[in-house]
Amino acid sequence: MFEKLLEQIKKYDRIIIHRHNNPDGDAIGSQVGLKHILKDSFPEKEIYTVGDASKRYGFIEDSATDNIPDEYYNGALAIILDTSAKALISDDRYTLADMRARIDHHIFCEKIAEVEVTDTSYESCCSLIAEFANECGLTVSPLAAKALYTGMITDSGRFRYDSTTAQTFRLASFLMERKFSTNDIYANLYADDFKFIRLRAQFVLKINFTEKNVAYIYTTLDEAKTYEADTFTISRGMVATMSDIRGVDIWANFTETENGVLCEIRSNKYNINHIATKYGGGGHAKASGATLRDREEAMKLLEDLNKLTEDNI
Repeated sequence: MFEKLLEQIKKYDRIIIHRHNNPDGDAIGSQVGLKHILKDSFPEKEIYTVGDASKRYGFIEDSATDNIPDEYYNGALAIILDTSAKALISDDRYTLADMRARIDHHIFCEKIAEVEVTDTSYESCCSLIAEFANECGLTVSPLAAKALYTGMITDSGRFRYDSTTAQTFRLASFLMERKFSTNDIYANLYADDFKFIRLRAQFVLKINFTEKNVAYIYTTLDEAKTYEADTFTISRGMVATMSDIRGVDIWANFTETENGVLCEIRSNKYNINHIATKYGGGGHAKASGATLRDREEAMKLLEDLNKLTEDNI
């Protein structure tokens, strides 16, 4: 699976690593992990990372990206991580590179690169990169292992989601052989500032239910401006407030922005990916997202989720 990817990595002296915008732990972990695997395995090469700010996952060591000029893409290989669609890639200069490769674990939406390494059997992109390093005999430092392990934790829901398999634990074990401490990972993931706890409580009070018990939260642009939180926190960060409600199998969080309505969809029972894809989004079978035009379209998507529940009763 990795032969063509490794061939291109060996061929190029400059490699620039991209991932999706509004990065989660898997996007940051895979980017940092791959960067250090390549730097340690091929010390003669130039390795750079690009993209928007790490925000919530800035605690991952070396997560700050590089500020590089367009000229660096001349004669370079761009590697895109954890991204199912072109519109989601952070920094569209990947198109300027001589060659492109993608490593991803999402459901395939469209071809992005000349070399595609995609496999949905991995719960995270970090896990897929760990497999790549293991199979190809590349160097994995404690720093790289810790970053990859962090992404595995976050994308598997702390190993709770049903995407977690024996393969997940095999690769987690492979990474933990590098003897890094998990204490500060979990401290950063579980510890919250009081203002975030208060925000979460406010969002719990905003939960609504459809007649088929699909839970949802809708935040208007004016409401969003009243919260002391960024869009990522309000959107992806708050969708989990509905995850453990008894009798709720599908939930969605809608957040108005200047550029449309962000929608995060989750389920513990149904495949909701085709609905996200219908509205120009994508992701996983039970965790997907999309950006919608307006509230009217958001309510149409909600009705589709409602019908999905109805059709599967």
